[in-house]
Amino acid sequence: MQKEQSSIPTTKVARASEFVKTGFKIGVNHVKYYTKKAFDPSTTKDELHELNAVDIYDSLSQLKGSALKVAQMMSMDRNILPKQYSERFQLSQYSAPPLSGPLVVKTFQKYFGKSPSEMYDKFEMNANNAASIGQVHIAYKNEKKLAVKVQYPGIADSISSDLKMVKPFAVRLMGLNEADIDNYMAEVEIKLMEETDYLLEVKRGTEISEACAHIEGLFFPQYYPELSCPKIITMDWLEGKHLKDFMETNPPQEVLDRIGQTLWDFYEFQLHRLRSVHADPHPGNFYFTPDGRVGIIDFGCVKEISEQFYYDYFSLINPETVTNRERSDRLFKKLKFIYDIESAADRDVYSGIFIRMIEMLGRPFHEEYFDFGDDSYFDEVYEYGEQLTRMKEVRDSKHPRGVRDGLYVNRTYYGLYSILNQLRARVKTHSRFMEPDFEQEAAAFM
Repeated sequence: MQKEQSSIPTTKVARASEFVKTGFKIGVNHVKYYTKKAFDPSTTKDELHELNAVDIYDSLSQLKGSALKVAQMMSMDRNILPKQYSERFQLSQYSAPPLSGPLVVKTFQKYFGKSPSEMYDKFEMNANNAASIGQVHIAYKNEKKLAVKVQYPGIADSISSDLKMVKPFAVRLMGLNEADIDNYMAEVEIKLMEETDYLLEVKRGTEISEACAHIEGLFFPQYYPELSCPKIITMDWLEGKHLKDFMETNPPQEVLDRIGQTLWDFYEFQLHRLRSVHADPHPGNFYFTPDGRVGIIDFGCVKEISEQFYYDYFSLINPETVTNRERSDRLFKKLKFIYDIESAADRDVYSGIFIRMIEMLGRPFHEEYFDFGDDSYFDEVYEYGEQLTRMKEVRDSKHPRGVRDGLYVNRTYYGLYSILNQLRARVKTHSRFMEPDFEQEAAAFM
């Protein structure tokens, strides 16, 4: 566990100062890189990326909150960041510096009028893990082991200003145009505000876990509303290993495939039946057991999906749609991939881009079984992502590409695909949860 923090910068001035210092460090790193490059032309950008990744992560981990959450999200989308950033930012999923004990006690006193020792039979003051918005402590009550998540102070109040300050870093690192970044940040702000409402998380976690309890191989924590409040959640402690530790045990392929199928069914059921999905599929939110079961935690980020978006989105995954230019263009316009005010040439360019992206994202759906351990598929996706960041049409676009609803649904699929890839799982991807009359229902929304 990293060294504890005794305080978090909460004022706009203090947080802005941290961003300024980080920007200065990045500037120094660039000077060092180009100076070295002048004397040694063989110098690559890997060293620059590593220095910048360390400095940015160290700064954001001290600030915590939305800035660190954005870093975590970008680490899931490996195709938009150099590997040095992705690897470093993945630490924010459950290895950020924890908050000190006195600040934890202060939070309990504020919301319950009691210290943790008064509420539980035993409360371990040293955090078991710490992430972007809160940290988790182990506690015991009535002989039951509990996980107690405590939110960092000032997180909700700093979201809007933090996202404005992190925007220049995101533009530079992600290589996207400002219209796309603004669209991205606007949706992120909405979801982050929801994530800071821990009572909403208790409600959603309870509802989704009950709705998905029938899926074989899943287990969820029970939540305790009487021991929870807007900034503290008390739930069962789940036993199991995080993905990296689990894979180091060399589980048999049969177990990996079983886990992969369980995860796939969990997400397909949510999307097709609940129209509401656990939209934060990073490794820190799953626990794996030797017998192939999967524990799910953290329902702070849940994306609710409208009927209109649902039918538009999944209509695109149908291979027959992208070969029907009239139908695909109609959907592209509805989903804001292309715009009527653009020239025919520009519409052709963007139609080509999104047809390729849809084909790659939808490829697992077009086979009865898909081998997510096939690295060539992921290399193709990541290479195309890098290619897009170099395209002048993408960099100079004045319009955001895609409706906001798509941001978290795409992120959910990319996160799920990434975990299945790390599991090396072979999964039956033909959805048994999509309604048999989907095409007929979708036609009503066209």
